[in-house]
Amino acid sequence: MTTQFSKTYNGKICVITGAASGIGRALALTLAKNGAVLALSDINKAGLAETVSLVGGDNRVMHDVFDMADADAIANYAPKVEQTLGSADYVFNVAGLTRVGNFIDTPLESMEKVMDVNYWGVVRMSKAFINQLISRKGTLVNISSVFGFIGYAGQTHYCASKFAVRGFTETLAQELKGTAVGICSVHPGGIATNIARNAVADKLPDNGITREEMDAGFDKMAITSPEKAAEVILKGAAKKKRRILIGGDARFISIVSRLFPVGYAKILEKYSGENVVLGTKT
Repeated sequence: MTTQFSKTYNGKICVITGAASGIGRALALTLAKNGAVLALSDINKAGLAETVSLVGGDNRVMHDVFDMADADAIANYAPKVEQTLGSADYVFNVAGLTRVGNFIDTPLESMEKVMDVNYWGVVRMSKAFINQLISRKGTLVNISSVFGFIGYAGQTHYCASKFAVRGFTETLAQELKGTAVGICSVHPGGIATNIARNAVADKLPDNGITREEMDAGFDKMAITSPEKAAEVILKGAAKKKRRILIGGDARFISIVSRLFPVGYAKILEKYSGENVVLGTKT
C-alpha cells in the first residue's frame, strides 16, 4: 500500500538509525508503506527485529545491530549499505540517548557517553555517507531537539550534544551549498517515545521526588506522536528544508529563544510551570 509520500520515496534507499522504536520506527514504517528500500540499525536487537517484522516482507530491508559510539562499525556500515542496496538517497540520523542530573553531580563519563552517541554518532554517519549522498543528490536528516535552541537545567549533556548537532548540521549545509544535497536539522518538541523513560538518572533531585513522578512529568511534555513526527520529517526532507520544527511547543520555544536569547528561561518557566527534568515546581 502506498500513501502520500510515494512519489518522493518509492524505490529510494533510506538509512535510518535508532530504528528500534520511537521516531526511527515510525519513519521506517511510513517509508515502507511508500515503497522505500530500507537500511535500519539500532543497538537494541529485539526492538530492531520487531521493527523489521512490522515492516513486513514486501520491501527490501537490511538491518544491523551496532552502537552509535562505535566508530569502526559506522565506517564499515556505509560501504555495506552501498554494496547490499546501492548508494543512499536519504540518511536519517535518529539514534540518541539522554540522562538526568546537574553537571556538578554528573560524572564526566556520562557527559562523554551522551556526546559520543548524540553528536559523534551523527558526525560519523554523516562522514561515512556524505559521498553517497552527493552522488545521488540525496538528503541528510540530523535529529537535534528544541534543546538545541535552549539550555535546560538537568540536561547539560543532552543540550550540549543537541546544540552541537545543530551547529554541525547548519554549517555543513553552508559548505554543501550548490551540490544539490539536502541538509536538514530537525528539532522535535515533546515526542511520545521511550528516550526519557530510558534515561539514566545520575542523581535525582534532593527534594524527595521519585523516578515515577519524574517519568510522569516527562509524559506530560510528550504531546506529539512518533507517527506525526515522522510525517513532519518526511515532508520537510522531501523539500530539503534546512530546519524542521516538530510540534507547537517546538515552534513556541524557537520563537521565544530568538526573541529573548538571554531571558527565555524565565519565560518558559512561567509557560510550563515546572521543570520536569529536575522535578522542581515554580
